[in-house]
Amino acid sequence: MAAPLAQSENAVDELQIGRALIEAGRLSENDFARVRRMRESQGGSASLSAMLIRLGLVSEQDIARHLAELLQLPLIDRDDFPEQPLFHDKLSYRFLKESHLLPLLHDDGLLRVAMADPQDGFTLSALQMATGCEIEPCVGVESELDSAVERLYGEGQGPGGGEAPAGLGDEINDLDVEQLKDMASEAPVIRLVNLIIQRAVEARASDIHIEPFDLRLKVRYRIDGVLQEGESPPVTMSPAVISRVKIMAKLNIAERRLPQDGRIEMRVQGNDLDIRVSTIPTMHGESVVLRLLNRESVVLDFEALGFTERTRAKLESVLNIAHGMIMVTGPTGSGKTTTLYTALNKLNTESRKLITVEDPVEYQLEGINQIQVKPAIGLTFAGALRSIVRQDPDVIMVGEMRDLETARICVQSALTGHLVLSTLHTNDAASSVTRLLEMGVEDYLLTSTLNAVIGQRLVRKLCPHCREAYTPLPEMVQELGLNRFSQGEITLHRPVGCKQCNGTGYHGRVAIQELLIISDELRRLVLRHADAGQLLEVAKAEGMHTMYDDGCVKSLAGITNVEEVIRVTQEA
Repeated sequence: MAAPLAQSENAVDELQIGRALIEAGRLSENDFARVRRMRESQGGSASLSAMLIRLGLVSEQDIARHLAELLQLPLIDRDDFPEQPLFHDKLSYRFLKESHLLPLLHDDGLLRVAMADPQDGFTLSALQMATGCEIEPCVGVESELDSAVERLYGEGQGPGGGEAPAGLGDEINDLDVEQLKDMASEAPVIRLVNLIIQRAVEARASDIHIEPFDLRLKVRYRIDGVLQEGESPPVTMSPAVISRVKIMAKLNIAERRLPQDGRIEMRVQGNDLDIRVSTIPTMHGESVVLRLLNRESVVLDFEALGFTERTRAKLESVLNIAHGMIMVTGPTGSGKTTTLYTALNKLNTESRKLITVEDPVEYQLEGINQIQVKPAIGLTFAGALRSIVRQDPDVIMVGEMRDLETARICVQSALTGHLVLSTLHTNDAASSVTRLLEMGVEDYLLTSTLNAVIGQRLVRKLCPHCREAYTPLPEMVQELGLNRFSQGEITLHRPVGCKQCNGTGYHGRVAIQELLIISDELRRLVLRHADAGQLLEVAKAEGMHTMYDDGCVKSLAGITNVEEVIRVTQEA
């Protein structure tokens, strides 16, 4: 048997793990000192690692990775877990769950196991006695081990582990609010919801969808714009899980008949996370969507957002005009607000006063006055705009033009010497002009104020570790019009899939854009109420690159693939 590591030269303590996390930049000195003081004030019996994870300062993966490096042991991930349980008749579910270990491989008297704490000499000895094998310990992530033990040795109760809280079942509608609060506050439910959020952060998910159905509670994560299903908790836990999220978002858990919106601020893996929560009633309970915003990871830079040098130069010249309107258009979740924030960041100087009206305020920017609309008390976009014009701002950002009243105030603000930035929901840049006319904005006012429109979509980026280059057929090049962007031999890339991208072939997203600058010819067409198609043709003749063109350029550069560009732009 391998000697218990707690007594060997390689044994490490939690202070060493903490120092390793600090050296790797995963933990700050101040946070670690604060947790150590908290631990001492509680008697010193609590695990430092567990406290760091519970406070959201580091992730379980960070702890496991550095423990494995310090002990010089392999780090096991979920791909290495067995499909069938080993020693099912000799190892009890309770022992495996309490010890946070999972048998991986049995070969010729040697048993390889993944453990959250491979320095636990007592557990290693007990495991050797129970199986009669020499033990080869490896390091695993505690929540992943518990989930695998639940799946292989338990009764398939899902990633939360343990039994569902007593009293949950079909009779949930008859329970009073206090009982519901009690169940949502029980440890298994709290641990499960925290685990769902932590997994979303680790997977780079932008949204979490918790959807109750008749026989199951479905949990899905939107990763790089595509929904992927995760492990589902037992359906009996649905009311408690949903109530727990509502309590965290300060929503009314007694109200299950109307949609509600809330917000959660929490620290996960050392990052401040802003989570927007939306609930709607469905046939089998409330469907909950959590939108994750990592304030520390947002990069307010046009180049990082995917703007080409040509487009960026044109946009910056438009931003230098002291008055008028600049619109950003695209579907929900296409990065419109981030583009506006980047423009604001560019305009944010000591000589300018900037005010925004948003619903909600997604990122807080230093030096910018940001207003959160509250329709319940009468603070609407239009109402706030009337007041902020009297504040003498140089730049006004309106989160969204939702109605004619807001649009007219924006136009009037642009006419009186303000630079107005806003968003609109249309399919492309040219359509936004006709959309404003259809809303009721007068054509002569629109042509006097509108300077430019940015249309954008998000496409998935190819994983740089596994993308595969290929030479497309001449017919494909001709059909897609790729020869317009390259005179030499054309090379494209396709997704393959590897461990870094979880087998999807994609990692992250980048924007494809089109910038419609309103020229005199386009103004004449607007006054004649020309349709979006005519506006688009003139804009292209004047040199505008469409979103499809921008996507093709990024495909030729190996950033994305043409199939992804076609998927996104066909929706337009």
